[in-house]
Amino acid sequence: MREVFQQELAEVQERLVEISRLVAVSIEKATRAFNESDVSLAEEVIADDDKIDALTVELDELAITILARQQPVARDLRIVVSALRISASLERMGDMSTHISQLARYRFPDKVIPKSLRPTFAEMGALDVKIANMLTELLTNEDMVLAETIRNEDDKIDALHLSVFDAVLGETWKGQAADTVDATLASRYHERFADHAVSIAKKVQYLGTGDWHQLSGS
Repeated sequence: MREVFQQELAEVQERLVEISRLVAVSIEKATRAFNESDVSLAEEVIADDDKIDALTVELDELAITILARQQPVARDLRIVVSALRISASLERMGDMSTHISQLARYRFPDKVIPKSLRPTFAEMGALDVKIANMLTELLTNEDMVLAETIRNEDDKIDALHLSVFDAVLGETWKGQAADTVDATLASRYHERFADHAVSIAKKVQYLGTGDWHQLSGS
C-alpha cells in the first residue's frame, strides 16, 4: 500500500509540472499576442485555457481520492493539500493569460497600449514568462534558490505595475478613457500572474527542501 501511495504522490507532482508547462506556454503566447496585436495567437491562448482547466479538475479529483483512500498524515498530508492549492493558483495564472489575450483580441487590429507604455508592458510580459518557466523548474526540482528568485522577479513586476499607475494618473498622460482602462487592467493581469507564482513558490518552500524528490523514494 505504501508503494502505491508513493506512486500516487509522484503522479500528483507530474501533473502539477504538466499544468505549469502549459501555463508557461500560455503566458508566452499571451504576451506576444498582446505586444504584437496578434489576434490568431490570442485566440489560441483563449481556446487552450480549457485544457488547463480540465487538467486542474483532474488533478484535484486525484488529490481528493488520495485524501479519502490513503488518509495521509504529517508531511504527506501537507503535500496533497498543497497540491490542491498550487493547482488552483496555476489555474488562475492560466486565466490571467486568457484575460491578457482577450484585451488583444478586443482591440485588434489596434495595439492595446499607447506607444509610451509599450516598453513597460514588454518588460512586464518578459518577466512573467521568465517567472513561469522558473516555476515549472521549481515544481520539478524544488530548488529553493529558484523560489527566492521568483519572489525577487515579482518585486520588479510590482514596480512596473506601480509605474503604469503613475503614468495614467500623471498630468502628461494623453490617453483616452479606454486607454486608461486597458492599461490598468493589463497591468493588473500581469501583476496578478506573478503574484500567483509567488504564492506557489511559498508553498513549495513550506513543504521543505527535498520533499518532492522523496515522493517516489522509500
